[in-house]
Amino acid sequence: MLCDIEGTTSSISFVHQTLFPIAYREMDSFVRMNWKSGAIQEELEEVKQEIAGPGMSPSDVTVDKVIDTLRNWIRSDRKHSALKSIQGKIWRYSFESGHIKGHVYPDVPVNFKKWKDKDIVICIFSSGSVEAQKLLFQYSVAGDLTPYISLYFDTTTGKKKDPSSYLLICARLAMEPENIRFLSDSVDELDAAQIAGMQTIQLVREESAIVGSHPIVSTFDEV
Repeated sequence: MLCDIEGTTSSISFVHQTLFPIAYREMDSFVRMNWKSGAIQEELEEVKQEIAGPGMSPSDVTVDKVIDTLRNWIRSDRKHSALKSIQGKIWRYSFESGHIKGHVYPDVPVNFKKWKDKDIVICIFSSGSVEAQKLLFQYSVAGDLTPYISLYFDTTTGKKKDPSSYLLICARLAMEPENIRFLSDSVDELDAAQIAGMQTIQLVREESAIVGSHPIVSTFDEV
C-alpha cells in the first residue's frame, strides 16, 4: 500500500490551516538563525540558485530575499523540495513539544494495523519532506504510527504527477507496479501511478473532491 497524506490519511485543513501557518510565521526567525549554520545550508543554496537574477551569484542573494521567496512559496503551495525540507525542520519543535499532533482519520490506524498484520508493506508518498511525514505519523492524534510504515518518499524521488516517480518507487521497493496499490485523493497523481502500472484507488473524503475514473472509497475500511 502506497499512501498519499493530504486528503488521504490526513485532512487537507490540518496541513493548510495548522502546519502552513506555523511555517509561515516561524520562517523569518528560523532562516535568520540558521543563515550561516550547517543546518539548512543545502536547502538555502537551492533557493539562492533558483532566485539569483541575471549576472548575479547565489552568494549575492540576501537573507530577506530568501525569506520572502520561501513565504511566497508557502502561500502558493509550491512543491519545492528545499521549502518542504525547511518546513519539516520548523515543524519538528511544534510536534516534539506537544503543541500540535498530526491529524489522521480514525480509519487510518485501524487499517494500518490490519495491513501490517497481513504482511502488507505500507509506504508513504507525499510532497512534504520525509522528515515532516515521519513527524506527522510519530506524533499523531492516534499515537506513534511509524512502526507500521516501512518507507517514505517525497519530491526528492520525483513529482507526484509524473509516472516516472512511481517507477522509481517500484525499483526502490523491488516490486512490480501491479503489486502496489496507490491511495490518493488526487486524480492527477492517480493517473500518473496508473500509467506506471500501479493499482489505484481514489479517496473521496471531502465534498469538494474532484472525482476521476479510478475506483472510489470514502475510508480505508472500504479498501
